[in-house]
Amino acid sequence: PVSLWLPLALAVAAVAAVAAGQSPLQRRVVRDVLEYFHGRSNVHFLFRERELDGVIEREDPSGTFVQLRLGLAQTGCRKRAPQRQCRVLENRRKPTCLACYKFDTSDVPKVLDKYHNCGPAHHLAAKEIRQRDEAECRAVEEAGKGGDALYLPGMFAFSRGLPA
Repeated sequence: PVSLWLPLALAVAAVAAVAAGQSPLQRRVVRDVLEYFHGRSNVHFLFRERELDGVIEREDPSGTFVQLRLGLAQTGCRKRAPQRQCRVLENRRKPTCLACYKFDTSDVPKVLDKYHNCGPAHHLAAKEIRQRDEAECRAVEEAGKGGDALYLPGMFAFSRGLPA
């Protein structure tokens, strides 16, 4: 009986250890990515966080940029009928999601921009997809900086002369 419970106990401990080392914004991104992933029409089962890596969290005057790769594992629970104790199924789908978020500097940070891409790990490693992901994440990180300034009436003046 102990050999059956040991892998489950280790998995729960690993997820708890991962969650303990996450900042509040990182936990928020993980929750948002799971919600996004489960909202897709081709996802019929619930997925759990398997691993988290490539975590980057940078602050600048325009806000906080968070980038991470979230490994997911399929559970035996259907998405439409969630249960409290959903067991992770071995040798099933284990997609990976790349997430890039930019939060503003307010007390309750708002999302300025975000990008997700979820799929099989080998799919995300493809050169073209990796390059697109990098470009999208750079654009997300730039959100809120100078170029995205709010337009206010009177900021620009245009005049047209009368025909001569």
